[in-house]
Amino acid sequence: MGVLKRVSLAFVLGISPVVAMAQCGDSFNAFKDGLQAEAVAKGIDASTARAFLAGVRQDPAVLKADRAQGVFQRPFIDFSRRLISQNRIDTGRVKARQNASVFDRIERTYGVDRHVLLAFWAFETDFGSFQGNFNTANALVTLAHDCRRPGLFRPQAIAAIELYAQGGFDPRTTTGAWAGEIGMVQMLPQDILTNGVDGDGDGAVRLKTSAPDALMSGGKMLQHLGWRAGQPWLQEVTVPAQMDWSLSGLSTTKSVAEWQAMGVQARQGALSDLPASLILPQGHKGPAFLAYPNFNVYFDWNQSFTYVLTAAYFATRLAGAPVYDAGNPDAGLGPDQMKQLQRKLQARGYDVGKIDGILGSGTRGAVQAEQQRLGMPADAWPTPALLNRL
Repeated sequence: MGVLKRVSLAFVLGISPVVAMAQCGDSFNAFKDGLQAEAVAKGIDASTARAFLAGVRQDPAVLKADRAQGVFQRPFIDFSRRLISQNRIDTGRVKARQNASVFDRIERTYGVDRHVLLAFWAFETDFGSFQGNFNTANALVTLAHDCRRPGLFRPQAIAAIELYAQGGFDPRTTTGAWAGEIGMVQMLPQDILTNGVDGDGDGAVRLKTSAPDALMSGGKMLQHLGWRAGQPWLQEVTVPAQMDWSLSGLSTTKSVAEWQAMGVQARQGALSDLPASLILPQGHKGPAFLAYPNFNVYFDWNQSFTYVLTAAYFATRLAGAPVYDAGNPDAGLGPDQMKQLQRKLQARGYDVGKIDGILGSGTRGAVQAEQQRLGMPADAWPTPALLNRL
């Protein structure tokens, strides 16, 4: 599921997206020359950078994959049912037992719950069984050269050269996802440089073949991103038939006591005494969750709301939570209708990002604002009724 990874990585390496944008789209060979010069300026030996880039080729299949992410147009119920199977649950429990000592170390060292990593391991590579067959060097440089997201991928290409200089990357044979992620939990080169861990003690970080290395590295990365030890991330709740739905969404955070006063209750167990946001992925008639501070860390792993919510929910399932109550949500919009809605919202001055038919954060916020303006339940779930009103 390597997609929509962190967009602030250019700033991590001190490279402005404006600088990267000025160099994208040049001839591919000239672009590689620019990467080589940048790598040398960062202290990498010129012959090493040249050797890395010598065989790198532009990969049209990578660009095709980058443009074809229709799976994220699916609503949460459909998407989560597609990704979460009984086989994945059963396999996750087997993997938890097989790697119990590794997960014990992760929880003790980094404070990251094992079920969170199990869910990523399942979704990213089916527990390591399919890690992608794209040449990683080609993928990263192709995406860095492309002018759609150079601020994300140019720093990753430089990081891959640095990994090569350290002996941890072979530009000819290293393969992974189309977006440049490597290994069982799919980490980008900069993340490997920062958070790679030799979990099995063999003197090398091998994210493709060593589960201890991959899982320990993933745990360290989540801690680095701000994961809070011992705290929950997501909990299913029930909501009353009527309340101020405009308070739902990640932009609003309230205490559990405040949510309870409005009629929000845990579907199982007790609510945690932490600030939380009410998430209604398919409106007030569908599933409902409270998202705790750790939930926000997920967006530093992947920026798709639907993927993040599904991964977080799957982790709770692996930890013993029941299947969510799907409720009876209002009918949503198809991809073409969603694009039509996005154009209408954009015409009204809202920043919905790319017209892609995906219900992202910008579109959700605009939908909620328009629902509130029109006196409709402001639950951020776009319906044909809203589209017709607009």
